[in-house]
Amino acid sequence: MLELRRLVLICEFARKGSIAAAAESLGYSPSAVSQQLVALERETGTALIDRTARSAELTDAGRRLVMHAERILSMVEEAESDLSAHAGKPAGRVVVTAFPTAAVAFAPALARSLRRHTELTLRLGQSRSGRGLREVQSGEVDIALVDDWYGRVRDSDSVRVFPLLHDPLVLVVPRKHRLADPDVPVDLRELRDEPWMATPDGEPSRLAVDRLLAGVGGTRPSPWEFEGLGTILSLVAKGIGIAAVPALALAAGVRGLAVRQFPGNPVGRDVHAVARGSSVHRPSVSVTLRAIHVAARYIAADLDPVRPAERSQVGRPSLDGLDLPIRSAGDVVGRSFGE
Repeated sequence: MLELRRLVLICEFARKGSIAAAAESLGYSPSAVSQQLVALERETGTALIDRTARSAELTDAGRRLVMHAERILSMVEEAESDLSAHAGKPAGRVVVTAFPTAAVAFAPALARSLRRHTELTLRLGQSRSGRGLREVQSGEVDIALVDDWYGRVRDSDSVRVFPLLHDPLVLVVPRKHRLADPDVPVDLRELRDEPWMATPDGEPSRLAVDRLLAGVGGTRPSPWEFEGLGTILSLVAKGIGIAAVPALALAAGVRGLAVRQFPGNPVGRDVHAVARGSSVHRPSVSVTLRAIHVAARYIAADLDPVRPAERSQVGRPSLDGLDLPIRSAGDVVGRSFGE
């Protein structure tokens, strides 16, 4: 009989690519992971990992076992979800990860909404763009809030995607800047010579800014690069430059900024919640998804004043089949941006 714990280990080894990385991810020592994988080879009666002095990789048999193990672990999670769903009461820990601006925007609403579930604990962490979906697939987290700049996040055999809202790029300038006056039109060509603040080259928000300005030849001179949208907003507020940021970044509540819409149909991203299909009926996950859904409604309403009119409609999450009722919005969460 194969031990589930060892199946988890070999799946994590397959995802991380090394014994050391798998051990770090799961909180074990590398020697403990190595010993358990050797024990798994004894259980299966075949070599699963090809070890050399400097590396280790799965054998063909190891890759076949990982395919079976992923299905087995998914079925185990479905069974656990089914049993806990019939128990009906959210309990235990739910782990959520979010890209940084979403973590700031959604955290107050989730804390208020979930605190009435006294047997439920929430862990909300931050992950870099692109990691959240992988962390859900690997089982490291239950739910991830992910940003989608190119419309590529879709349901799969293992993951369900719940659209939340559209988040456009907006122009932020110091309060004393000429474009702080809403009667002054925004002309991208006239902004090329401004001192632009931007995230480092290759970051998703930087790529979006480059796309926005590509039609007017880009910025001149090269943008000043800073890690973190919060840092950029604080620099703009101090009058050091201007920036194009996702409107959701304004949830940080930085003072001293004026916000303007870009002309036309600006670049933006969609924000989704993603969860494993095998876990969405677990009460702890289900009630958290619904709290996220309600929070997104309020956040989207707060974005409306800075959202171009043609993109003001919020993507409605599809929560079909999640049988926990949504309470009235006013009972669940207060406004997110104005606090």
